[in-house]
Amino acid sequence: MTDARLRPHPLGDSAVTIAFGVERTSELLGLIHSAARSLEAANIPHVQDIVPAYLALTVFYDSLHASYEEMAATLLDACEHRARAIAHVALPSEHRIPVTYDGADLEWVCSSTGLSVEEVIARHTARSYTVDLLGFVPGFAYLSELDSLLQLPRRAQPRPRVAAGSVAIAAAQTAVYPLDTPGGWHIIGRTDIAMFDPARDPPALLYPGDRVLFERVE
Repeated sequence: MTDARLRPHPLGDSAVTIAFGVERTSELLGLIHSAARSLEAANIPHVQDIVPAYLALTVFYDSLHASYEEMAATLLDACEHRARAIAHVALPSEHRIPVTYDGADLEWVCSSTGLSVEEVIARHTARSYTVDLLGFVPGFAYLSELDSLLQLPRRAQPRPRVAAGSVAIAAAQTAVYPLDTPGGWHIIGRTDIAMFDPARDPPALLYPGDRVLFERVE
């Protein structure tokens, strides 16, 4: 029997989006992360990529060898029975990322929040963050949830270039820029850890559902 919460929709001619709900919550996101890992473990034929989001996950498949109807039915069944495969599902990983806190926006963050540099660093390193999803550019992980006293709107004027390895904050999230790219988050530090490496398998260091801790280094 199909779970009433799960609703498949075609996305183009080679992808299925499965909606899990209409309201963003940490519980729903955890459910989506669990389903994504279960689908990865299931090794369903003709599946090419699995992309979790806040309210849904999208599965890209080889439309030359599977129809939308076949794939949607298979994916729904796999999502509904993910608990049976829990022993074969890879558990979320925990990553410790060393950070040198000398970012270009660190002083501005301090003046905007009324916190000292030491307080900003202490609050940023005090939490274990969850990888909500990957997006924007390859390997860019949106990490939640930032300490409420550090939550600030994005920059009014994005920078044309933010260096790879920059550790930044915006709104309720923090992130590490994996590539040199434009960006509007507030840079508070940097790391030498490669967040994305095309020669690595998988190329992205982080996966949705993983946990991340930042550690201060000089």
